[in-house]
Amino acid sequence: MIMENYLKTNKKLWDARVGIHYNSEFYKLREFLNGKTSFSSLEEHLLGGVSGKSVLHLQCHFGMDTISLSRLGAKATGVDFSKKAIATAKKLASDCAEKTTFICSDIYELPLILKKRFDILYTSFGVIGWLPDLDKWAKIIQRYLKPGGKFVFAEFHPVVWMFDNDFKKIEYSYFNREPIRELEEGTYADKKASLHLESITWNHGLADVIQSLLDNKIEIVDFQEYDYSPYNCFNGTINIAPGKYCIRSLRGKIPMIYSITGRKKLGK
Repeated sequence: MIMENYLKTNKKLWDARVGIHYNSEFYKLREFLNGKTSFSSLEEHLLGGVSGKSVLHLQCHFGMDTISLSRLGAKATGVDFSKKAIATAKKLASDCAEKTTFICSDIYELPLILKKRFDILYTSFGVIGWLPDLDKWAKIIQRYLKPGGKFVFAEFHPVVWMFDNDFKKIEYSYFNREPIRELEEGTYADKKASLHLESITWNHGLADVIQSLLDNKIEIVDFQEYDYSPYNCFNGTINIAPGKYCIRSLRGKIPMIYSITGRKKLGK
């Protein structure tokens, strides 16, 4: 039953988050509208030069990163399953005078809508936990990259998701053994927001992530782990450097994020 309803449950949650996130201090929309990109320094480094490149951005939320790619000269396309997010993204692109393409689709269903291939496929932070099947995810990456195309991925480390919300105890398995069903109180961008909705997520260990890519002809060029988060989205954090946050009680003790850069093997 959970597998049948996870999309409906999570779409309801993400539709409700759009307006709260759009108006939150977390997303720094005013700075963005004044021309700043939304990328952390890590994401900028991983992406490298994108000018003139075609880029597909999976799970784009309301489009700030996708529009940022356009600002950097890319031909950018963003995909998200929330109709409200995509409608907001299109309006934001118009407000920013950027010709960014947005598609509303669950990424597993994207081949029914989108046929072209891209130079770069990008996705980052808080994305794969909403997906039950990483082999299907990797097949989408393989499907949409041109031969030799670049895959750029940054994500919160699965060790982080093992803890309870206050990082006081281990509450969940590192391994993807079952869906994690929770009642969301507030949101990472506004913890005091009046939002009380259910979520269904999965924890994916690093072996599952890496093997799914290797099984689908994505060569791992670079893999890194980091002991900080570029975003202040967890409880009990301290700011250890500009754009770097860690859990006060676990500083320097756990990985908080990781990154993968890959290439699609030459051929089909």
